[in-house]
Amino acid sequence: MVITESELNSYLAYRLETEREEITREIHIKLLERNEIEGKIVIDLRNQEIPKFLKPLMNFYFRGRLEVQEGKAKLDLKKLFLENEPIPPMVLDLIIYISAKIEKTEASSINDWYELPYGIDSIETHSGWLALFY
Repeated sequence: MVITESELNSYLAYRLETEREEITREIHIKLLERNEIEGKIVIDLRNQEIPKFLKPLMNFYFRGRLEVQEGKAKLDLKKLFLENEPIPPMVLDLIIYISAKIEKTEASSINDWYELPYGIDSIETHSGWLALFY
């Protein structure tokens, strides 16, 4: 199955809206060749109690490689920025941890492998589109 970058971003926006995500306000993905992706994630912590060193509204920009293996996937981050400043991935793990506590779910890590939706064995990205293999 082939999905365009536009369709993927529309789906992500739909999921954020319908799931009434409290923290993540926006996700935008740019699909590149050989499972490389770039993206932007907007995190809104304005109504939350957070450590003083975190900004309440944050724009993260990233570049990485989507690794797919045995029906699971993870993002191997190559670059991560908060606004224009490079930051270590552990900052994103802290945001994930805070989000999990707010939503009363189990915390995970950006380095974790995640199960692909049922039936999907693999994903391949190309410039502007991706292929899902069943």
